[in-house]
Amino acid sequence: QVQLVESGGGLVQRGGSLRLSCAVSGRTSTSYAMGWFRQAPGKEREFVAGIYWSGGSTSYADSVKGRFTISRDNAKNTVYLQMNSLKPEDTAVYYCATAVRSFMPVVPTTAERYGYWGQGTQVTVSS
Repeated sequence: QVQLVESGGGLVQRGGSLRLSCAVSGRTSTSYAMGWFRQAPGKEREFVAGIYWSGGSTSYADSVKGRFTISRDNAKNTVYLQMNSLKPEDTAVYYCATAVRSFMPVVPTTAERYGYWGQGTQVTVSS
C-alpha cells in the first residue's frame, strides 16, 4: 500500500513563494512517475508537474513553466514542488500522486494515469 502525505500549503501574497512536500511511504518503483495536480473550486483537477524517481524526465503545465520546479529526494522518499512568483490563479488544493505503472520516458499528465493520491494541501494566493 502506497501512502502519500502533502504539506507546505498556506496563504501567501501575490509574488510570494511556497514549497510543497509529498512524503511517500511504501514507495513504488523508481520507474513510476510522481505528479503534482491541483483543483480549484468549480474546476477539474489539472496537472501541474511530474517527475520520475529515477531522475531525468520532468514535465510542467504551461501555466507554471518558469515559476514552479519539481524535485525529489530519493533518500527521504519525498517529492517537492517549489512555487515562485505565485499568482491568485494558482489558488487551489494541491495533490501529489503516483502513477499506476511506468510510462517512461514520458511523464503522464492525465489524472487517470495516477493511482495513489494524497489528501491535498490548500494553497491560497491573495492579491
